[in-house]
Amino acid sequence: MGRGRAGAWGSIVAGAVLGLGGCGDDGEPKASGDGATSLSTISAGSTGDTVGSATGTGDGTQTGGGTGPGTASSGPALDSGDTMGVSFDVGQIPDGGAPCGGGMGGDVDFSYIWVANSSQNAVSKIDTQTMVEQGRYLVHPGNGNPSRTSVSLSGDVAVANRNGGITKLYADVGDCVESNGVAGIQTSTGSTDILAWDMEECRAWYTPMAYTTQRPVAWSPGTFNPATCEWEGQQVWTAAAQSGVSGSVVVSVLDGETGMIDAAIPIPEINIGYYGPYGAAFDTNGDFWFVDSGNDGAVQELVRVDGVTHAYDIWMTPAINPYGFTVDTLGRPWIAGYAGGVARFDPVTQTFDVNATITGLGIQEDANGVMWMAHYPWSYEGVIAIDRDSMAVLGQTDLPSNLAKGVSIDFDGNVWVVDQGTSAFRIDPSTGTIDTFTGLVGPYTYSDMTGWGLSSVSNPEG
Repeated sequence: MGRGRAGAWGSIVAGAVLGLGGCGDDGEPKASGDGATSLSTISAGSTGDTVGSATGTGDGTQTGGGTGPGTASSGPALDSGDTMGVSFDVGQIPDGGAPCGGGMGGDVDFSYIWVANSSQNAVSKIDTQTMVEQGRYLVHPGNGNPSRTSVSLSGDVAVANRNGGITKLYADVGDCVESNGVAGIQTSTGSTDILAWDMEECRAWYTPMAYTTQRPVAWSPGTFNPATCEWEGQQVWTAAAQSGVSGSVVVSVLDGETGMIDAAIPIPEINIGYYGPYGAAFDTNGDFWFVDSGNDGAVQELVRVDGVTHAYDIWMTPAINPYGFTVDTLGRPWIAGYAGGVARFDPVTQTFDVNATITGLGIQEDANGVMWMAHYPWSYEGVIAIDRDSMAVLGQTDLPSNLAKGVSIDFDGNVWVVDQGTSAFRIDPSTGTIDTFTGLVGPYTYSDMTGWGLSSVSNPEG
């Protein structure tokens, strides 16, 4: 599908927004609040000193190399009865030209959303246009308990396992490689066709990692080669730790082709609880951002790691109990808090803006500068539309969901919401139509499930 900087500890010096409650991956956060925009600005002070940088190399071990229909139905439009009036201008690769198609480059030949089935140790590949599941794949040789997924600009997916380890799967069966000794390519074709670990040939690699909490994962953009119409030098970045051990956070950089660990960046300043780093994304400068879990306390760390030098900066978040995470097309990280509000960080001014009237979970920006966030608390099931610049609430869409969590935009401009039951929902913002995919098993994903987020910051439109 197609498509660093010195720093220091920051300190909140004014305008704190208080939040209470706690939740885990399988728990239920406690929060409240909906309403009109009410922004607080919080300054993150800096001493002007670099927090630290560390680079290193390591060895990873690799192994490996549907047509299961969901149900579609119509749902309610926006509560106001009006549509958002959204139009999408999804651009081409810069200077790519017409000859380059396929993947996230140029003309989109395929468009998938990858949803982790946590309790099944598997990930689903769902066609975002037909809503047909085209494959379901094991992502760990044991029980990985997968959660976050990230899609590269080439269209391939990396899956993080909470129990440690990263898996890459090819999106295009034509890229899959013979590895099991049986003639032809053996690969899953849907939810009822999950192949054994040693038989699946669309698994590009699996890198075991000795962590007890591993959630954030994000592809770096890489570099587009117009001569070959391919993205090169793509890497998989992940932040992980030993659960409950402060000072154990390490950011690892994996070679996107081989899965080998190219660098390990310890970040000992972070004091984690049970969950540790929670969500991650790249910005328009090619830097890696992640946030610590609000389940470990209302105030947590926001971290930027330079994509080249591996120097890192740390700022303390407002008291919003961080949960969902994304970076908008202007390079500003957004943190959806489940108690205390939603926060937007400006790296230039080093300040947070907080809308304390809304709380939520997964969050992502569309092509029109609208931030879509899964609503929390679940007394109301739906998704909220937020103006990227004013942080004002533009509207909300009700969903027949069961504990809605993840939000991702596809390359046709649809908004996808994944719940914790069995379903994923596709919303057309221009009509309010809702289509439902069912058949997931213990789903839990609220990262860049389609690759839209990476594409938008790598080649932002307008």
